[in-house]
Amino acid sequence: MSEKNIVLSAKHLKKSYGKGEATVQALSDVSLDIYEGELLAILGSSGSGKSTLLNMLGGMDQPDEGSITVGGRELAKMKDKELTRYRREDVGFVFQSFNLIAELTAKENVAITASVQKDKDIVKNMLELVGLGAKLNNYPMQMSGGEQQRVSIARALAKDPRLLLCDEPTGALDFETGKQILIALEKLVRVHGKTVVIVTHTQEIGRMADRTIRMRSGKIIEQTVNEAPVSAELVEW
Repeated sequence: MSEKNIVLSAKHLKKSYGKGEATVQALSDVSLDIYEGELLAILGSSGSGKSTLLNMLGGMDQPDEGSITVGGRELAKMKDKELTRYRREDVGFVFQSFNLIAELTAKENVAITASVQKDKDIVKNMLELVGLGAKLNNYPMQMSGGEQQRVSIARALAKDPRLLLCDEPTGALDFETGKQILIALEKLVRVHGKTVVIVTHTQEIGRMADRTIRMRSGKIIEQTVNEAPVSAELVEW
């Protein structure tokens, strides 16, 4: 990994919620680098701090202490407009819930991304990229859960983000459908050179990643470089 460019660097992140005896230490001195073109899996059970970390990497939350640097810019020092631009242009988000608008077609849900509203080619290309070229005019209710999740991935990719952050992207899906999503994410990294971070409690998903980070009680307890990631098609849980 050392020869690759660093997309994002997080140093000594700390975050707590609540006060007094009710204080919860969500993150405790967490540091990591994310490299260009890698598939990174952040693993941990509920309450381990993985989603809190993801929210900070995406600029949706700020640490109490520590720093997050992207392209030489520190998120905490950005003004509101700069931070909004970072979330809108540099980062793509994929959540467990698909967050699609029921009254809009697949292509309209993708085109809602501000930067591509007038570029029909990008919308079509992104949907074809995730295997939905034949579903451009379908509404969410006319698509399976896996297809809806792929629309949400296409929407995130339409702005050509430097970093794609996925929070439990298979969590609301059955096994076979979830595997389709993992195959799509794997293709984005292996074929198209995207940088993808998957946060999940499913340990087996780590087998397809270039690197895994395991979290427990707000801390990184293990980092592992996977010299031979398995194909997403072989991942079972």
